[in-house]
Amino acid sequence: MARLTDFSASEREHHLQKIRDLPDFGRTPFVPGPPLRERRVAIVTTSGLHARGDRPFVIGATDYRVIPGDTPAADLLMSHVSVNFDRSGFQEDVNVVFPLDRLRELVAGGEVGSISDFHYSFMGAAPIRALEPKARELAALLKKDRVDALLLTPV
Repeated sequence: MARLTDFSASEREHHLQKIRDLPDFGRTPFVPGPPLRERRVAIVTTSGLHARGDRPFVIGATDYRVIPGDTPAADLLMSHVSVNFDRSGFQEDVNVVFPLDRLRELVAGGEVGSISDFHYSFMGAAPIRALEPKARELAALLKKDRVDALLLTPV
């Protein structure tokens, strides 16, 4: 894992500015809901994944890709553009960034209620505030699909 001290002063400042640009949500309380064993779960990742045949992510992309839940792991590609992103974990096991197999195990074991038919991927190298309009759009899709829990895999 890279440390801030490993970067040049300008690169270090670039990464620190990303943190300062994050919105302040204050002390937002958790929302009560049903037990996990009754929830419908979707995965949202910032790993730049997309299904084979879908368009790859490009520099500055603020949109997302829809990943059908029945997409075979062999058909998931990563087009994350950041040179700072280590892809070796994904190459070894897709579940590192897109843990659909682990989620299926939790459903089979009764710990999770059900899995959404669709999951979503952003390319996390975009400015955080630029992602908000698409995140709001995605929230509407998740609500329509009756998703009431997300497994977030920030990369």
